[in-house]
Amino acid sequence: MKDSVGLRKAEHIRICLERDVEFKKKTTWFEYVELIHNPLPELDFDEIKLEARFLDRLFNYPIIIEGMTGGTHEAYKINKNLAEAAAQLNIPMGIGSQKAAIHNPSLKESYRIVRDISPNIFVIGNIGGVELVKEGVEVAEKAVEMIEANALAIHLNSLQELIQPGGDTSFKGIMNAIERTVERLSVPVIVKEVGCGIPKEVARNLESIGVKAIDVAGAGGTNWTLIEKIRAEELGELEKKALGELYLEWGIPTAASIIEVSSTVKIDVIGSGGIRTGLDIAKSIALGADMAGIAKPLLKPAVENTNAVLEYLKKIILELRTAMYLTGCRNVDQLKHLEKVLTGPLIEWCRQRGIEL
Repeated sequence: MKDSVGLRKAEHIRICLERDVEFKKKTTWFEYVELIHNPLPELDFDEIKLEARFLDRLFNYPIIIEGMTGGTHEAYKINKNLAEAAAQLNIPMGIGSQKAAIHNPSLKESYRIVRDISPNIFVIGNIGGVELVKEGVEVAEKAVEMIEANALAIHLNSLQELIQPGGDTSFKGIMNAIERTVERLSVPVIVKEVGCGIPKEVARNLESIGVKAIDVAGAGGTNWTLIEKIRAEELGELEKKALGELYLEWGIPTAASIIEVSSTVKIDVIGSGGIRTGLDIAKSIALGADMAGIAKPLLKPAVENTNAVLEYLKKIILELRTAMYLTGCRNVDQLKHLEKVLTGPLIEWCRQRGIEL
């Protein structure tokens, strides 16, 4: 019989593959970002350079495969296919929370396969903030050692834990735990949300304690509140189901969170949460992100094979190159400084939050 954490990981995969788990009302707000068309781009399509620097390393594209899974035997094939694609394209790759394998070493290979694919992949480990509080920095060190990680992501998922059957709702002391982790680890620390976004005040505090990158993981894409509500319903936990229903649309839309964070800190910013096209990536970078993270759209291809993952990513890359061509950007740095127009609730959000663009 699977342990409870491994069972939960398997259920997450099943629900994401079988159910519509996107936000239903709230969007990423990328539709309120207009990039300025340049009818005279003065460049050839093939000369556009997509290289991007992240955490002092140069990658072929400003794309990160976000951490999705691990801790269950079903995840082995998924992570293997994602890792092979990441190695071929020279882009970073994250893995799902390593809690399961830290407590059950038999599940280690579902994570370790990523490093076994290639010693050169930039692998981002993953541990929850609540785990750091409960078990100390040692759990972060074990996560890094397990996969020889190049960086460690600490995920913040307060709403998910609240709705999750058996979730841990004690977040007190996480900031101090993150600071201790930053001081102890030899690899850079990334702090990420899981779909509710990060505001400027939190971003500023994280930068002040030495965090090297922030992954905004805003609202508008995969909805982990919905996923846990589905699980609560299946398990007959009606109180958690009802609470999940009330907070289904909670969170900062991705575009707003990117602006909040990138306008406040000087460290690297990952725009994620509902990234579905290369145009979304272009808008993320134009809003201030250094990289864009993709997760759920890669899950089904990763269940199939490596070629399916590569096919999807190459489509995204073509779409991104097209956006750069149509705006006259010959490289990612020019895209970061591109003029854009913000409309609707996004510009109103910035006005009320006192963000100067």
